[in-house]
Amino acid sequence: MVIRRIAELLEAEVILGEDKLDMEVDMAFSSDMMSDVLAYVTGRTVLLTGLVNEHVIRTAEMVDLECIVFVRGKLPTQEIIDKAKENGMVLLATTHTLYCTSGILYSNGLTGIGRRK
Repeated sequence: MVIRRIAELLEAEVILGEDKLDMEVDMAFSSDMMSDVLAYVTGRTVLLTGLVNEHVIRTAEMVDLECIVFVRGKLPTQEIIDKAKENGMVLLATTHTLYCTSGILYSNGLTGIGRRK
């Protein structure tokens, strides 16, 4: 799914990365625990989170995430935006909860990361 479609479905504000909205992502991962992101995320994945701090950007950088969606109306500080810009990331913000955000994307064909056995 292209990031532009994600933004449309979530009625999201594009905070950063307007020029990268036509990039594809294959999966979504919802978490406020960055240790889970490090443990599970691979490939072209969009991160859905209510956590708004620099750890999110650092974690995303470590696993090569290119898109982060902040939920529940949370907005990143300018410092966070600047750090994301340095890493070429797309930042979106939606007023939907994490649960609803995940459901909207899943019901529109964006799968999640499979469970580990």
